[in-house]
Amino acid sequence: MKLNIVSFNTQHCLNYVTRQIDYEGVAKLIKELDADIVGLNEMRGEGDLPGYEAQMEKLAELTGYHYFFAPAIMMGGTSPYGNGLLSRYPIKQAEKIMIPDPTEKTGKSYYETRCIIKAVIDVAEGLTVMVSHFGLNDDERFNAVNTLLPALEDKKCVFMGDLNTTPEDPVLDGIRARMLDTAEVIGEDKLSFPSDKPVEKIDYIFTSRDIEVTYADIPEKIVSDHRPYIVKVNI
Repeated sequence: MKLNIVSFNTQHCLNYVTRQIDYEGVAKLIKELDADIVGLNEMRGEGDLPGYEAQMEKLAELTGYHYFFAPAIMMGGTSPYGNGLLSRYPIKQAEKIMIPDPTEKTGKSYYETRCIIKAVIDVAEGLTVMVSHFGLNDDERFNAVNTLLPALEDKKCVFMGDLNTTPEDPVLDGIRARMLDTAEVIGEDKLSFPSDKPVEKIDYIFTSRDIEVTYADIPEKIVSDHRPYIVKVNI
């Protein structure tokens, strides 16, 4: 079974050039990449704050895909914000796994509660897809990896997202011990942020080692502030 899998931080569907919410632009990109499964970061849900709409529903309508939304926080106490999943194939089951906040905050950057989506897609006799957006601080990412690893599946499993760290960070070693970092397939340094003139790679797709990765790329697409990351796999 051949699939195209995409990870994309949409910055709540804010077009990087026009600075306007652009659902059509995000949907067009998904179609251009012929994506079968898309992990999305920084998505909003319907809430009381200005600009908080049912964004996953809107993208699902534009693409014709199935969707799941997992809010990690409620902005202002009323407006959900978190990760999303779009799939050409039915989502058999999905859950939200919360990442615990550090008990003692040792970092200097902004702290934000995060979560992980774990879903089973009705394709290839069941494909586990996990999506997350890690924190800005080392202690947040340490908690994220320690939450992720027990939830991973060793077969037919994909994990992706904006991990807010660069490839040399040792916090990723635990994930690489269990999964393939598909950046190895690209064969060259490709950066993902910011999308117009990227200076770092902070977006990732990992696969379990039973999945054959035939292609990986970070195409030069400027829609959000991140470039999308695409892999082609054979399961």
